[in-house]
Amino acid sequence: MKSLKDQLQQKKEQGLYRQRKVIEGAQAAELIIDGKKVINFCSNNYLGLANHSEINAAFKKGIDRYGTGSGAAHLINGHSAAHHALEEELAEFTGYPRCLLFSTGYMANLGVAQGLMGRGDVVLEDRLNHASLLDAGLLSGARFSRFAHADVSDAEKKLEKYAAKEKMLLTDGVFSMDGDIAPLPALAKSCQQHDAYLMVDDAHGFGVLGEQGRGCIEYLGLGQSEVPILMATLGKACGTAGAFVAADEDIIETLIQNARSYIYTTASPPALAEATRASIKLVQSENWRREHLAELIKQFRQSVAQMGYELMDSITPIQPIVIGDSHQAMQLSQQLLKLGVHVGAIRPPTVEPGTARLRITFNAEHSVAQLNQLLDALEKIKK
Repeated sequence: MKSLKDQLQQKKEQGLYRQRKVIEGAQAAELIIDGKKVINFCSNNYLGLANHSEINAAFKKGIDRYGTGSGAAHLINGHSAAHHALEEELAEFTGYPRCLLFSTGYMANLGVAQGLMGRGDVVLEDRLNHASLLDAGLLSGARFSRFAHADVSDAEKKLEKYAAKEKMLLTDGVFSMDGDIAPLPALAKSCQQHDAYLMVDDAHGFGVLGEQGRGCIEYLGLGQSEVPILMATLGKACGTAGAFVAADEDIIETLIQNARSYIYTTASPPALAEATRASIKLVQSENWRREHLAELIKQFRQSVAQMGYELMDSITPIQPIVIGDSHQAMQLSQQLLKLGVHVGAIRPPTVEPGTARLRITFNAEHSVAQLNQLLDALEKIKK
């Protein structure tokens, strides 16, 4: 067996070594990295709410009322009035009967798969699902199978193939590294025909898509009858942290009884729930944020296509430029940083080998002038 030192050296040689950058100050369109001001084009803070004054004020007020910690798991004595109010408000916003808060999206996905599925059941997943969904399927105890990315026909063949006590199809709503949207209407129809649950992880669609920001479900004209289980995170467009699962009464109660990642973890701070309550109001009321994002994305795609870059099919704030080679993707990311633009290089195993990319993400705080600086930098490194 290779030593850990050898394994780390191999990652460096393959262009796959990961390093953290230390950020000074709050998340915003501009950041300070290593003492240098750069424009931030690699954050999931899509609506620019991560440092919003109203959300900050609600957080501070929540701390004054509830303190900094919850003290225990939800089922012991950690479930505060703030948590409960947020769950009820999320249910009303999404149009589902009930919602259940989780500390992270990863824990929510693990909880759904493990809490509802088990030995003798079948979990089907899109090949490009987020790691948390894939891990959830693998750890559920059910038989695990993947279908080709966004391939409804392949998914349907597998639904027909497996005779199981229960079947569940899990998919991202917006795929985090490609930015494309899952074919949810067709997948929903297939799941209904084969008596399977459909669970959608809408971490990157919630708050961004739809007229009121309800995500992929609203954008595609779907509801609870087509998508029985919806998961979304609160640390991206909502600008806070945590996640929730929306479903009917029986599913939520079953998760409360069975989901180990819910039962056996300390509840998130009640003050955080208060901050998120303020955030959800802004998501609903400030449509200009989504409208501005859409305009930035439109201008970006038109300009970058003319430069000859390979764009992926995305209408979302996630706008990847495919480079291919991991070393080259890293070099381009470093060149952009020198030009004052912070863009992440995404490499295997996060994406398939040979598809390393620059993952450019927009948020509602970006100005047209900042977009133009990004475009100028991309043109320089292209030449």
